[in-house]
Amino acid sequence: MVSTTRPHVGVLALQGDVREHVAVLRGLDVEVSVVRRPEELAAVDGLVLPGGESSVIDKLSRAFGMREPIIAAREAGMPMYGTCAGLILLADDIIDGIDGQQTFGGLDVIVRRNAFGSQVDSFETDIDVPVFGEPAVHAVFIRAPLVEQVGERAEVVASLDDDRVVAVRQGALLGTSFHP
Repeated sequence: MVSTTRPHVGVLALQGDVREHVAVLRGLDVEVSVVRRPEELAAVDGLVLPGGESSVIDKLSRAFGMREPIIAAREAGMPMYGTCAGLILLADDIIDGIDGQQTFGGLDVIVRRNAFGSQVDSFETDIDVPVFGEPAVHAVFIRAPLVEQVGERAEVVASLDDDRVVAVRQGALLGTSFHP
């Protein structure tokens, strides 16, 4: 018998482009909810960590008691997708983080914040991301991070034409430098 239960995907709603991620997910065959508290995290099958300001999301995750539950969910195998700031939060290390900035970790990568420049350097391009299927993804880079180093446990899933790595995965974790 085939299950008719739709996956329930949460979007971490502490700061960032939460509405945009919720809108995209609502267009897919998934149940969507925002996640601000540990009990809301416990009710979802997967979590999207949206773009925004990684240091602010980090501070708010600690203030709202979300840091440890997110790490525990990741360690238990919950699928997570981090876009832009979400990639930074899933990275094991940050080259130029703000003093005291922490990540949830899980992706064996080192990232650099704002590696593509300031707001005026933002750009859009189409990128082939095989794990997303066809067609190419329209990728938006807004003060985006760059994956500077990929460890043995992580896999590169997309790069720009100049070979800069912009999407990685490891187990149930996926991270992109861009907003899809």
